[in-house]
Amino acid sequence: MSGPVHRVGPRGLCRGAALTLVFASVLATGAATGALPRGDGRSPETETRPVASFADRDAVVDAAADAVADGKSGTEAAEEVVSRSGDRWGAVYDEREYQEFEQALDGSYTGVGIAARRSADGLVAVARVQPGSPADRAGIRAGDLIRTVDGHRVDRRPVSDVVALLRGDRTGAAAGSAVVVGVQRGSAGRTETLHRARLTTEAVTVRRLGPDRSDPSAAVLIEVGSFTKGSGAEVRDAVREAPAGTGVLLDLRGNSGGLVTEAVTAASAFLDGGLVATYDVHGEQRALYADGGGDTARPVVVLIDGGTMSAAELLTGALQDRGRAVTVGSRTFGKGSVQMPSKLAGGSVAELTVGHYRTPAGRSVDDRGITPDLAVSARAQQRAETVLSGLGGGS
Repeated sequence: MSGPVHRVGPRGLCRGAALTLVFASVLATGAATGALPRGDGRSPETETRPVASFADRDAVVDAAADAVADGKSGTEAAEEVVSRSGDRWGAVYDEREYQEFEQALDGSYTGVGIAARRSADGLVAVARVQPGSPADRAGIRAGDLIRTVDGHRVDRRPVSDVVALLRGDRTGAAAGSAVVVGVQRGSAGRTETLHRARLTTEAVTVRRLGPDRSDPSAAVLIEVGSFTKGSGAEVRDAVREAPAGTGVLLDLRGNSGGLVTEAVTAASAFLDGGLVATYDVHGEQRALYADGGGDTARPVVVLIDGGTMSAAELLTGALQDRGRAVTVGSRTFGKGSVQMPSKLAGGSVAELTVGHYRTPAGRSVDDRGITPDLAVSARAQQRAETVLSGLGGGS
């Protein structure tokens, strides 16, 4: 990538966390190519903007340059300035971490093929296992509980931390490196040694719901794990290919965000143009708009939870505010900050918060999240299917 790039949301919950990143959305690049229309995009004055501390870009750049000139680590010097600034979502990556981050947005990462979520009893559970991955070959399945990683208990740790441990983000683990995972299925526990591999994410999966999936009236389930490159078009194509009149259950649970351009494309599948979100960069107000021609008649239910973050929250807020979908589940994570990466001396990159985005109705997502229309803590998908059927979307 060349030129300045704006990202909506923070780097992640830990440094170099690749796809555990909460939000990494390329805004400026999209605007430069016409993918993100500019307008006056003034944010509605419906509430006070959240108070946030922004790191001073010049101070971070100067600190890195001075450190490199003195033969020290520019990355560490920049991190110190960012940590003192109060910019809690600011981040500094060394060259390797940033390369991993960029590859993650392309849909590639190093890991074992496990997507995790918080279980109903507060433990860390396997949400999905990527077919053909090290976890799949070891027999780990969705619903298994992750109890330990490399001998350390992870029961109550944040899900993003557990994913980072599995991928070895903090240690820079490469493909082929081993991680020992303790899993539990029912009352039986076991330990598996997995060797990380370079994997390509399957960001979007599509299937029919109901006992007879060959039934043309059956609703369509579209699961979006993250908004990597091309995922928005996959959502759009899945909606276009669904038989007329069938409903769509859009599952954004555990979606850690991704490229906002892809989230806008996904929104365009359900909207006939119009506002998707507004955002500000250093106080300058801008707007994101859906493309015309989307399906505005098909019933839609969106499944969300505490793992629904950033770009996924932007999409959820747009469909909810525009009256295009019923949202079911639990309150989303609450990340809606805009960040801009800056190249530093020594090759590292600082991503610093420069603003926030809002939903079409002017709601801030940062630190608030999105409250679903129907709050459900257990059997959320079953409830969502019932809602969709009630909307005339099939079952």
